[in-house]
Amino acid sequence: IAVYSAIDEADFLAIDGEFSGISDGPNVSALTNGMDTPEERYAKLKKHSMDFLLFQFGLCTFKYDTEASKYIIKCFNFYIFPKPFNRASPDIKFICQSSSIDFLASQGFDFNKVFRHGIPYLNQEEEGRVREQAEERRNQQANGAATPSYISPSSKGPAHVPEEHKDFISRVIEKVDGLFTNSEKTYPTFFGLHVETIETEKKERYIQISKVDDDERKRREQQKLEKEQEELNDAVGFSRVIHAISKSGKLVVGHNMLLDVMHTIHQFYCPLPQDLIPITSLAELERRLKLAPFKSPKVETAEGFPRYDTAQEQLHEAGYDAYITGLCFISMANYLGSFLTPPKAHISPRSKLMEPFFNKLFLMRIIDIPYLNMTGPDCNIQVSWIDDTSAFVSLSQTDQVQIAMNTSRYAESYRIQTYAEYMKGRRQNKDVNSQPDQSWGEEGWVKSPTTAGTTGYGYKGYRPGAPMGTLGKRSISPNQADQGAGEAQATDGWNQSSHPDGMGNKKLKTDGVPPFLYST
Repeated sequence: IAVYSAIDEADFLAIDGEFSGISDGPNVSALTNGMDTPEERYAKLKKHSMDFLLFQFGLCTFKYDTEASKYIIKCFNFYIFPKPFNRASPDIKFICQSSSIDFLASQGFDFNKVFRHGIPYLNQEEEGRVREQAEERRNQQANGAATPSYISPSSKGPAHVPEEHKDFISRVIEKVDGLFTNSEKTYPTFFGLHVETIETEKKERYIQISKVDDDERKRREQQKLEKEQEELNDAVGFSRVIHAISKSGKLVVGHNMLLDVMHTIHQFYCPLPQDLIPITSLAELERRLKLAPFKSPKVETAEGFPRYDTAQEQLHEAGYDAYITGLCFISMANYLGSFLTPPKAHISPRSKLMEPFFNKLFLMRIIDIPYLNMTGPDCNIQVSWIDDTSAFVSLSQTDQVQIAMNTSRYAESYRIQTYAEYMKGRRQNKDVNSQPDQSWGEEGWVKSPTTAGTTGYGYKGYRPGAPMGTLGKRSISPNQADQGAGEAQATDGWNQSSHPDGMGNKKLKTDGVPPFLYST
């Protein structure tokens, strides 16, 4: 109750998690490579991190006291462990990483609290499955299809008893017979035996047999159902805290929290979603949207208009491409409708579900700027990668360059130089395959005039010499840099760039501000 109250009254929440490990495949640095796109990072963590256990969850609530001009905080540490509450509950398997366990141990982490007193949990799918199984057992007992805890003396026939167990069974039978012949309590004519499995705190199990009448039997059966329901509610455990956080609608902050959020969703809510549409080429998009969870829409061509057959691909005929594009849109829009309550099979193009996508133009092969916003501000920084550690960064305002240069003087893990200095170094180094930082001087902090005479080059193409099938999406050819920026620049602030993939020449507007080179 204290947790729910703290969440309810808070202005915002902060969370953090501790895990049994980070990566079951590549090393951690490979798993969190700074060159990853968001999709790549998500896919890596989903594949290599979700078999570990989030076994401590930290929650801190912050409520602002206006009279005292300070925040009132309430902090909680939850030790979490998915211990099974009965034979029907999930028996979760997880892995540990020695470096993570060693680190936590060095920080005084209490593993006994995790494994002995950890709070259990069930995600929504597991909870639904366990509740369904419990309901099915109750229905079977009500219909007489399952073995009830009450057993009539004559309802069971003889069973085969192994030779080594006969003496033990004989002694048990004698004790049970004694319930019928030696009882201090007088029972009605109709009575039977109530059989119940009892489990001790040490997980030892034994069978308890009682002699009961019909009223007592019903009372015990009801008690058993209530106890089972209480156990199931307890088994949901920590997931209820996550549900309370979600329902509160409060701001949740965290430090490098992608892994925390992914584990929280995975363990306490639902399985992590797949990246449903990894490729945006029209042919592949159309094929993917025919598969679950998407559904192909029903369409009919109006009388007198061209009829297209998707089995006979006519891609790059404009009418056919427009037709396929529309089908893809319908499938994706209708898929969003499946998340509504209740779900909707048809979503109108003017539905509020579509509003976040209005007036957004997707930009191909530009990772740093995913779309052009026709009705709002766009990102005013463009990053064009040269290789895995270096990139051109184009800024929209002149004063930003000097700010970046001044800040970089105190950096230890990267260097910055102006584009003019970069080109000067390239002219001094005739080897076009050398890395940009090999041509820098010892200091590497040469200031250059920020004039329109050093406009920038920014293009993401294929890395020269890269193997087939590998996109150099953060690369630029050294030859292209020479061609695009080594010559005199036009006075209108544009420069000419050549595309190696046959797309023709394009111009990049830099507003007369030179980009600077960033290298880790």
